[in-house]
Amino acid sequence: MHPQLSVSTRGPVLVIGSGLLGASIGLGLGAHGVPVTLRDSSPAALALARDLGAGAIATAADAEPTLVVVAAPPDVTAGLVAEALCAHPGAVVTDVASVKAVVLEALLATPGLDLNRYVGSHPMAGRERSGAAAASADLFAGRPWVLTEHEGADPAAVLAVRSLAVDLGASPVEMGTQEHDRAVALVSHLPQLMASLAAARLVDAPEAALALAGQGLRDVTRIAASDPRLWSAILTGNAEAVLDALRGVRDDLDGLLDALDRAAHDGPLALGAIAGISAVISAGNDGAARIPGKHGGARKRYVEVTVLVPDQPGELGRLFTEIGEIGVNIEDFQMEHSPKQRVGLAIVSVAPGSVRTLETALEERGWRVVSQ
Repeated sequence: MHPQLSVSTRGPVLVIGSGLLGASIGLGLGAHGVPVTLRDSSPAALALARDLGAGAIATAADAEPTLVVVAAPPDVTAGLVAEALCAHPGAVVTDVASVKAVVLEALLATPGLDLNRYVGSHPMAGRERSGAAAASADLFAGRPWVLTEHEGADPAAVLAVRSLAVDLGASPVEMGTQEHDRAVALVSHLPQLMASLAAARLVDAPEAALALAGQGLRDVTRIAASDPRLWSAILTGNAEAVLDALRGVRDDLDGLLDALDRAAHDGPLALGAIAGISAVISAGNDGAARIPGKHGGARKRYVEVTVLVPDQPGELGRLFTEIGEIGVNIEDFQMEHSPKQRVGLAIVSVAPGSVRTLETALEERGWRVVSQ
């Protein structure tokens, strides 16, 4: 159960769309005691979100909402926002679509539409699974929530959307629509496409090759299980920015292909082969180093401690408990578990000064620590 903390958002809140984001917003607000009603074009999706506790199904007899959140695919978002602005003249309206420029352009082109109560937004949160079944009240905790305030937006409307983000545990960030779309093309849309392209190579892969799969392949392809229909709408809505990102990848890939072609025809020591490959890997190192760390800002360097964990109920929980008893904070965590193995590799990242203490204490408690 979530404690009912003091929040700024006052209901009723109408959420249009009961998928992952819409249901998570409903669950998060409901955990704070904010009344939420739900609308969706799919009766089955709507009933599932209701049954999971995301809100009540909206009816004509409901009190007028103070806030409307449109949580729908980008290709239908502008129309739903326009309908909400007209149907609920006293409500602030926001949307959480993952592309913003195309939505705002469509709204600005709608005759007679007063946009002073509208503020576009986008929580940078999600999962590879879609639908209300994957929703969580904590989905937005600690995540950036972009507000794309437009000229003419009422400051009170901006404050209402900012309060929504804060009440759901997110950190508000202000951006223009074009700046937002270029940013998500790099940090969200491009990774999705890279994961999908890599996973597509596995469709006809031999079973013997797949049996060798390790954590690297799982990491790269994890988000490849995303909804094709949703992502088609997202990518076409942000086509220009995604094209720019993909053209950069194409240029790098051309250089890599040239280096590998030299190695394939003239041997591994062919002129330019090693340098071409090294340049791609080095650029990847430099880019990865710029990804913000645990609490934002520059990424801190941690040391990984690898522990063998028996594949039995409660063993991973026991490891976490004992690390806490030792007095070491886990900064990050990964779990590797190869097929047909009776143990997994728990990889915990800790501050460098804690490594020796942790390894010694775990071995004294009977854990097998794998030397790096």
